[in-house]
Amino acid sequence: MMQDAPKTQEEIDAILQDNLDYTLFSWSKQKGLNPINVSHAEGVYLYDYSGKRYIDFSSGLMNANIGHADNRVTDAVVAQMQQVSYVTPSCITKVRGDLGKKLAEITPGNLTKTLFTVCGATSIDNAIKLARDYTGRHKIIARYRAFHGASIGAMTAGGDPRKIKHDAQQMPNVVHIEDAYCYRCPWGQQYGSCHMECVSHIDRLLEFEGPETVAAIIMEGESGSSGCIKYPPGYLKQVKALCEKHGILFIADEVMSGFGRTGKWFGVNHHDVVPDMIATAKGITSGYIPLGALIVSDTIAKHYDDNVLMLGLTYSAHATALAAGYAVVNIYEADNLIENAAAMGAYLDEQVALLKEKHPSIGDWRNTGLLGCIELVKNRDTKEPMAPFNAKPNDMAIMNKVAARIKELGMYTFVRWNYIFIAPPLIITKAQIDEGLAIISDAIAIADEYVV
Repeated sequence: MMQDAPKTQEEIDAILQDNLDYTLFSWSKQKGLNPINVSHAEGVYLYDYSGKRYIDFSSGLMNANIGHADNRVTDAVVAQMQQVSYVTPSCITKVRGDLGKKLAEITPGNLTKTLFTVCGATSIDNAIKLARDYTGRHKIIARYRAFHGASIGAMTAGGDPRKIKHDAQQMPNVVHIEDAYCYRCPWGQQYGSCHMECVSHIDRLLEFEGPETVAAIIMEGESGSSGCIKYPPGYLKQVKALCEKHGILFIADEVMSGFGRTGKWFGVNHHDVVPDMIATAKGITSGYIPLGALIVSDTIAKHYDDNVLMLGLTYSAHATALAAGYAVVNIYEADNLIENAAAMGAYLDEQVALLKEKHPSIGDWRNTGLLGCIELVKNRDTKEPMAPFNAKPNDMAIMNKVAARIKELGMYTFVRWNYIFIAPPLIITKAQIDEGLAIISDAIAIADEYVV
């Protein structure tokens, strides 16, 4: 039964206090929090109980791709729940086949069969398990500047420093590589005059580790929360060629970059690469209900015609979540949202280029479709960051001021270290992009004061 909306300030304050007193917040000290007390949301906007409006410029956590409060999803979920909400994964529902078939249509190459999971981390975990089982090998190669999820397996595969406190319990046999981060090239090179040391680095590492021990290389289709680090042209194709040479599987993490976020169905589509597996979540339901998917090639699937697939989850192929997913995937097509993401991404690139002329603290802008990140620096020549990688609280003083100003002016977006992320819902318009960039420009003026 729907609860009555709070009518007094006392009731509104009680909502905040109950959340602070009885729930835990991710990635945060629990004292001193001041979260947005969300009343409702619609389109690209969130509203708090005071009536203040916030433009959602990161689509929640890069998952609310179709925007908020689309009742077509609500209707699909309700209709499914009126039939059956949940069956065990050994049973089937019509919507399971419907969404599985749809995914086979939109994924590249021969990716034709899906194991439905419950989130991004469970998609990654099962991709790793499947790679090890299928190949009979044990090592996983992954990037340092990547986040693949917060379960032990997915967190180990990522190189994100949030895992450091859990180091003692990391999954064994994961080997990390340097990133193809052209703005801060680990080899001090410039793209165009380099020899793609980022690829020869992987080739050399495979020699050291023994390629016959490596089950899979996992990389994001397009980089996300580690800073939208763009692969240099040809990089992923060369990595895939190394995989094929050594019989290594290539796993594309499309949890964040999938489902139109980059202006194509999947990030790998920009690189003309067909992975052996796609692990995805987020945009598959646009965040309306948790759901993930591990989509595998027909070659891998055929292996399990006569071999037991030792993977499973209680909520795999959850009927209600699948109904949300099937509705959302059809909305992408019906509303031309992938085309809009590409068009608005191009407009965003033009407008941020203008901001860069105005703000000396903008060192770099990296974007694909609507998956973008502004990197702030104290000096464009030295590229000294406004806050360092894995910044400690006392290193975040400047960026905290920037983030506070963004929130004060009515924007919700992801600010991390010296990054400001711009990844609005795919329904965004030019006018709404202008509205959001005006807020960011105002906030970046604070960082400009610290430019040397």
